[in-house]
Amino acid sequence: MLTRTTEYALRAMIYLAQHSDSGLVPGSRIATHTRIPHKYLSKILGDLVRARVLEAAPGKSGGFRMARSPSGIRLFEVLAPFEPVLADQPACPFGNDACNDDNPCVGHERWKHVREAFSKFLNETSVHDIAFKAERRRKRTKKGA
Repeated sequence: MLTRTTEYALRAMIYLAQHSDSGLVPGSRIATHTRIPHKYLSKILGDLVRARVLEAAPGKSGGFRMARSPSGIRLFEVLAPFEPVLADQPACPFGNDACNDDNPCVGHERWKHVREAFSKFLNETSVHDIAFKAERRRKRTKKGA
């Protein structure tokens, strides 16, 4: 359901949330630890800076950090730059030129419910919610191994 770019953006944000007390985190470190190709990640991080969820500092000792606390950044903000379906007026995913509540396509009503539920989840869930639940799960798994 999500594009690879969106998955990579989420992975990077989760990593940054889990390392938010480290100050600036170099892009190369994020790429290595998240297993995201460095050039691909650079573009994603730039888009997240433009979306104002990340801040960047150039230079040898530069890197990236979250623009706000991980609990203050909703998943919607992270995904929106990469997922056209989240736009205010998304194109019809079924290829219809004119599709809205007044002129619905065959799948409009059912798709509208899916889109609204997805949007609600993204707006109600913070990066912190995901990052630290994932971290606790990893720690439990390592203890049991």
